[in-house]
Amino acid sequence: MLRPTLSMITGAAAMAVAACLAFGEQAPAATQEETPVTTPLQFTMNDIDGNPVDLSQYKGKVVLIVNVASKCGHTKQYKGLQKLYTDHHEKGLVILGFPCNQFGGQEPGTEEEIAAFCEEKYGVTFPLFSKVDVNGKDAAPLFQYLTGDSAPLADKGPVKWNFEKFLINRQGELVQRFRSKVTPESEVLVTAIDAALAEE
Repeated sequence: MLRPTLSMITGAAAMAVAACLAFGEQAPAATQEETPVTTPLQFTMNDIDGNPVDLSQYKGKVVLIVNVASKCGHTKQYKGLQKLYTDHHEKGLVILGFPCNQFGGQEPGTEEEIAAFCEEKYGVTFPLFSKVDVNGKDAAPLFQYLTGDSAPLADKGPVKWNFEKFLINRQGELVQRFRSKVTPESEVLVTAIDAALAEE
């Protein structure tokens, strides 16, 4: 009869420990459940000064998310966006601007330069955020949701250019998307914002 040697026992114990450690490392991944994303307001994004902002604070407001740029043919839309914000902010409208340099390199500046430009040129007072990618593998999770297959919109897919707009109602639901050529003064956008503001 084969008697177990010390080395055999030690080896078996080491294998058992290794197996336990391996299981311990894998267990959290196997048991951890990811919270499904049902609203764009589930994300936390850094503001233009680098401070984290939990977007859930805007639930109950009507939110317009816009990818912006400082050197684009549509940059003048900042003026209209600021007017929308000024005219409707007290009714519950919030506009969130997300600078992006993915389209023709038209947002090359630093966050400090972007903030100064927006304030000095257009008097922007609505919240601005740190530069992000809106398309591709490095896209911010917020924009992955806004443009992804799970977004509750007929108009899906990548952002095509600067100043696309995503409208979120008071319940935090993504309800409409407007491409770049829809200006802040456009009747279709203003009507959609007014309708969202009228909802309780």
